[in-house]
Amino acid sequence: QNPRLDKYAWFSNLKSGDQVESPFLVRFGLTGIGIAAVKHPVTGTGHHHLLVDRALPLDFTEPLPFNDQYIHFGKGQMEAVLDLPEGEHTLRLVFADHKHIPNFVYSEALRIRVVGKSGKSAESLRQAGVSILAPGNNARLQAPFAVVLHAAGHNVSHTDITEPNTGHFRIRLTPAKGEPVSIALTDGATELWLQPPAGDYTVQTELVSNTEPDTIMAASEGVRFKVMPR
Repeated sequence: QNPRLDKYAWFSNLKSGDQVESPFLVRFGLTGIGIAAVKHPVTGTGHHHLLVDRALPLDFTEPLPFNDQYIHFGKGQMEAVLDLPEGEHTLRLVFADHKHIPNFVYSEALRIRVVGKSGKSAESLRQAGVSILAPGNNARLQAPFAVVLHAAGHNVSHTDITEPNTGHFRIRLTPAKGEPVSIALTDGATELWLQPPAGDYTVQTELVSNTEPDTIMAASEGVRFKVMPR
């Protein structure tokens, strides 16, 4: 099976079995599909929903409800701060369209235990910026590989959506010998597969405004890595 054809959501900073103190940050990952805010329909996109202590919906033709256990991220957010009581909890991501109807893109159940209060404020956990989750700095890779991106404090969306504080990722890949290449993820994607020749590279990402195309809303540090010959 080709991993580049898969579509699923996942949690990028937590794994099942983790113990956390509340409030805590939850980051959303997404593979194989792009994000679009719910301003109007954009084919082949959707937005995240976080299910708290709820199973997958039985009927994927009905819109997800709006309540404390079905949290909607219709602006194109990629993370949330949760404040849950002590004990075991189950979290699950479900991706859905502009009408909040699930599109069969979802995560595995994440089972965590809240062990107490962190004493931190929700605002202290929200730090705006963009980052590259993979590859890691100084990684040694074989192509093809995925570049995985995250945005905090900003909304990510297909360029058909023009809303304040909303942008799309742009990757800048610079070989040690050669000219940099820029790739704009105009479809709202947060992950990109690359297959460059063997060599040393630096990759950086920018979040480019959808309302002012020449404006960079945030930029990451560069990540260095080596693509190994096969």
